[in-house]
Amino acid sequence: MRTYVKNKILTLDEIIDKAKALKKEGKVVVQSHGVFDLIHPGIIKHLNHAKKLGDVLIVSVIKDKDVHRGPGRPIFPEAFRAENVASLEQVDYVCLVDNEMPFECIKMIQPDIFAKGQAAHEKDRKIHERLFKEEKEFYSDKCRIIETEGFSLSSSHIINNFLDIYPEETKKFLSDFKKKYSFSDIADRINALKDLKVMVIGDGIIDEYHYCEPLGKSSKANLVVNKYLSHEVFAGGTFAVANHIAGLCDNINLVSLLGREDSREEFIAKNLKPNVKTKFFYRDDGPSVIKKRYIHEYLNQKLFEVCYMNDDFISGELERDIIDYLVSEVPQYDMIMVSNFGHGFITDNIIEAIKTHAKKIAVNAQTNAANVGYNLITRYDDPDYVCLDESELRLSAQEKHADIEQVAKKIANDIKADCLIVTLGKKGSFGVNHNSFNRTPIFSHKVVDTVGAGDAFFAYTAPCYAKRVPLDMLSFIGNAVGAIAVQIVCNKKSVEKFELLEFINTILK
Repeated sequence: MRTYVKNKILTLDEIIDKAKALKKEGKVVVQSHGVFDLIHPGIIKHLNHAKKLGDVLIVSVIKDKDVHRGPGRPIFPEAFRAENVASLEQVDYVCLVDNEMPFECIKMIQPDIFAKGQAAHEKDRKIHERLFKEEKEFYSDKCRIIETEGFSLSSSHIINNFLDIYPEETKKFLSDFKKKYSFSDIADRINALKDLKVMVIGDGIIDEYHYCEPLGKSSKANLVVNKYLSHEVFAGGTFAVANHIAGLCDNINLVSLLGREDSREEFIAKNLKPNVKTKFFYRDDGPSVIKKRYIHEYLNQKLFEVCYMNDDFISGELERDIIDYLVSEVPQYDMIMVSNFGHGFITDNIIEAIKTHAKKIAVNAQTNAANVGYNLITRYDDPDYVCLDESELRLSAQEKHADIEQVAKKIANDIKADCLIVTLGKKGSFGVNHNSFNRTPIFSHKVVDTVGAGDAFFAYTAPCYAKRVPLDMLSFIGNAVGAIAVQIVCNKKSVEKFELLEFINTILK
């Protein structure tokens, strides 16, 4: 990298200090913010105008991990994108920034002027209500917002139409889908979920990722010895489902089971969103469910897993307490979402109580190492909405090789489900709703971690079903959510509504 270009690229902390110093000198500091994946004429025009607005132009470039613009994005890794921008004469300084919360870096840098490209101006203000609300909060009394002449060209449009990032099946699907639904149609449906009252009931899980480095084979046993490096802890299972939904709906009630000893309740409370109301029950004969996964840090491969749980069904006395609560509370909610991991919480009597008193029921009955063959969707009768993965569906039908569409139709008919969607990994998803069938291709390109992706799919699609979103649109939304979720390590963060809208807006261009 040429020296003068390298000197332009600073850390965020250095940029913050630099902006403060420049403003003290009386300089007018301008900031532009974005992905800057392709440097096309619209971006050059935007940056030229931004430079004329002040004395110093700072460009913040979003890191790879926070770019949720569709398959294959970003085209270029963050280091290259930062260097490309720094190579432009009109740009004075560049920094790479996190963007988990949009525009947070602008609040931190506090420029005199934020130069916004016309691509942001052209977005439907109603659709991007949250984004623009956050912008106003960040910029209020801190800097002026000026919309530049640039960005009349769309990087996403260029990438979607001229670069070969989609398989032919996906290209055809998106072409047909765009003829039927606009971005506004989808966003309006998603925004309409806000007033839905949802109760989520199921097994909460503490997910721990312990990162290791293999040292070699033990001299005394036939095993590989690993050196501990670090670890992360996440609120998973039903806790994660509730957090996903909390970004869509204002009224969420989470009902889950904790262990009396080592409940981890303080950690759970800190890691649930503020609008998640909780009702915890406690078992005396086991801990809160904890799953520790040990991971080869360099290869990002899971080596083995240890589960801390008592997966026996809860006692009759505790079951009666839970049913009494459900009988009084369930009728108040528009939808009851059962996220059943098969760890002893959801008994047949609890299922029956929910069925008797719920307006609508959505079910995700998961298969995992602790319950293979025992936690099947066939335990449920007459659910409204069902979401499963392929292995869960095949186990329930006892059909290992049959055509998946026929298996889905059979199970939907057997349990009398109004709507059933099966996620198929790289093959996308298949949905059944009465006599309507839909297959939607995969939208993901990069997979970091599949843990939690099914929970995110369920969390977004069940409320959509409750609001009568058409099957093809519901499946589309679910696959888009899944494409974002597989880029997140375990349940480190939720898939947020603004990320989903940005993703959908991009792939439909």
